[in-house]
Amino acid sequence: MAQKSICGINHKMISIVIPTYNNLDYLKLCLKSLKKNSSFKHEIIIHINDGSDGTLNFVKANNYKYSISDDNIGLCSSINKAAKLVSNRYILYSHDDMYFCPSWDKILLDEVRSLNHDNFYLSGTMIEPNSGHIVCDFGIDLDTFKEDELLSKYKDINFYDHQGTHFAPHLVSKKMWDRVGGFSEEFNPGIGSDPDFNMKLWKEGVRIFKGLNNFKVYHFGSLTTRKKKNFIQNRGDKTFLKKWGITTKFFKKHYLRSKTKYNGPLKEPNINLSYIFGLISCKIQSIFLLY
Repeated sequence: MAQKSICGINHKMISIVIPTYNNLDYLKLCLKSLKKNSSFKHEIIIHINDGSDGTLNFVKANNYKYSISDDNIGLCSSINKAAKLVSNRYILYSHDDMYFCPSWDKILLDEVRSLNHDNFYLSGTMIEPNSGHIVCDFGIDLDTFKEDELLSKYKDINFYDHQGTHFAPHLVSKKMWDRVGGFSEEFNPGIGSDPDFNMKLWKEGVRIFKGLNNFKVYHFGSLTTRKKKNFIQNRGDKTFLKKWGITTKFFKKHYLRSKTKYNGPLKEPNINLSYIFGLISCKIQSIFLLY
C-alpha cells in the first residue's frame, strides 16, 4: 500500500540513523519500540562498531541497512558513515539505548508540515531515570525496565516545547545535513559534537531549534557508543572553544537559549552586560588554551 501524504509531506520520508557498539540487547529494544510505536514505516540504518556480540548477525538476519567498522570509530564518524546510506528527505539520529514512545513520528511530521520549510532542527523530550528533561525512573537497565508503566504514564509527565535543543533524537533535512557536512569528526568519540552541529546549522541561517514536548523517548543513558577501552576521550568543551572562540555554555545560553520555553525562531544574541562579560571570559579562556 502506498504511503499517504499530508500537504506534500510523505510519511515515508524519515531515515533513522542509529550507531551502536556491541550493545545488542538495547539495540533490539530500541528497534522494537520503533516497530511497535511508530505510526508509519521508516528507513532504518545502523552503523555497527565491531559487532562481534552478535549485532552484525542480527542486523543481517533482519535485513536492516547498515554500515560497519572493524572497531569503535567514535560516535561522529559512525553517524557520518550511516548517513551516507540515507535515501529519504529527513535524517533522524538516535542513540541505541532509546525507547520511542507512541506516535513520535506523527508528532514530528505534523511539526514539519506546519513549518513548511527545511531550515530547522527538531528533537524530542528525554525521560531519564537520573537526569534529562524529565526525571522519572522506569528502569536503569533492561532488567529493571518497566515498559508497561512507561506506556501508561508518558502522556501525563510533561516538560514543555523548548528552545535551543541540542540532544538526540533529532531531525534535520538531508539537504541541511549535507550542507554542513554532518558531524565534525574532531569531536570523536562524541563529546561536544551536538552543540558543534548546532553551531554549524546556526552559521547556515537555521534559527528553529525546537524540542517537542509530545515527542518523548526514554533514555537509559549508557552512552555505549562512546565507550572503548583505551579510546582517548576528547575534551569537547575545549575543542569547541578552540574552533568557535566561545564556550558551549556561552553558545547554549546566548544563542540557543537552551531549555527556555519555545516562542518562535531564535534571534541574534542580545548584546547586554551578561553577553559582554561572558564573551570576555571566553576570550580569556581561549588565550589559556594556547599555553
